[in-house]
Amino acid sequence: MNKIRLGLIGCGNMMETHANAVDQCTERLSITAVCDIIPERAKKVAAVLDDPFITTDYKQMLDHVDAVLIALPHDLHYECGMFFAMNKKHVLMEKPLCNSEEECVSLINTCDEAGVVLMCAYPVRYWPGIVKLKELIDSGEYGKVIMMSIWTEQLTKYEGLHWGHTARLGGGQLFSHGCHYIDLLLWFLGQPVSGTHVGTRVGTPWLLKEGTSAVTMKFENGAVAYHGATWGARGTRLGYDFQIQTEKGLLDYEHGKGTITFYSGNEVHVPGEPAHPFKEVIWDQGSGKKATQFEINHFADCVLNGLTPLTDGRSALRSLKVIWKLYDAEQHDTYADLRDI
Repeated sequence: MNKIRLGLIGCGNMMETHANAVDQCTERLSITAVCDIIPERAKKVAAVLDDPFITTDYKQMLDHVDAVLIALPHDLHYECGMFFAMNKKHVLMEKPLCNSEEECVSLINTCDEAGVVLMCAYPVRYWPGIVKLKELIDSGEYGKVIMMSIWTEQLTKYEGLHWGHTARLGGGQLFSHGCHYIDLLLWFLGQPVSGTHVGTRVGTPWLLKEGTSAVTMKFENGAVAYHGATWGARGTRLGYDFQIQTEKGLLDYEHGKGTITFYSGNEVHVPGEPAHPFKEVIWDQGSGKKATQFEINHFADCVLNGLTPLTDGRSALRSLKVIWKLYDAEQHDTYADLRDI
């Protein structure tokens, strides 16, 4: 296989982003089929592509594709993914992988048996700024990590009777969106020990479960983590912000600006006295975007070269297991034991 024939399934707003990103991946793949139950949506996505096969039934795509990118409502991930895995097609699945652990395990095992690549679309892992931040931490230059904090603040509300307002979402904001950032915390900090979650529907009454989350976690290496997120932000200063306090100072990746800034030089704190920290921009990409071409390129590399994705099925399941344990502990007003994750 010299070039992957990729099919797109589910042509909502998310898929439009993916379709535009593929323009930067044409050396490895081409989109040869597009599917949505609403023909007009499929045609809209196809309009920016090179005359792909268009259908309202993904089962008709088999002869046109080597791999598929699935961006369907969460409760349909398993059924669709299983169909293509059993027909020996590679699968790039939008997050979350599936809505239950049983479905995730079944899909993972089926892809293994079929010898096809299964990758979860966690694009944040592949953003250049996040990759650079991980390189800086892994270099050891900044000392041990003390605390990692991730903030995401946005207003997410769908029109009309959207499936995202129903149980089809599989959970609340933490499950649907926070899975990106739990994945990051595990990638950066390693084995978790314990954690807590609190959530609220205040400000997001259109959701069945929480629209705002606060997560704390402790890791085997002694580092602690915090993830604060909301789908109810009517305003924001942080937007998407990733901060890591280390023994040498603070590394701050502001995704909207596309910069990583290093803050250091604090003296021992004296109450009432002003601080005079040193500040240096050590990486500057320019304005950051929710780019997905990096994850699509990684998926293509794995298919063409027989590699295991960084965000494979097992990695994706690990982050979801953390979330399910956090949810369960919240219901019982206690800490989640994460040592067996």
